[in-house]
Amino acid sequence: MEAYGGRRGQAERDAITVEIGYALCSAAFAAVVLFGAVAGPALIFALPDTMEQVSLRAGLVLAAVLFAVRVVSVLVRFRQTSQPSQPGRTRPDS
Repeated sequence: MEAYGGRRGQAERDAITVEIGYALCSAAFAAVVLFGAVAGPALIFALPDTMEQVSLRAGLVLAAVLFAVRVVSVLVRFRQTSQPSQPGRTRPDS
């Protein structure tokens, strides 16, 4: 982005779009894996009703929290990385 609130170029908009897509896909994958690990035994094996309900609810809550944390952490990390405006140039005065 240009200094002092200038408009974003197409490359910057594309980079943001790709990063958002990566954040959502990686968060969804991590949430599904966590849900499977926590609630999977309740879905596969015959457990007591109380244990099954606790396992399913815990899996849903933990998966939702992990999804949100993953999306936020990826997007915050992307925002904090300083990217050069031109390839091969790493300093503003170069």
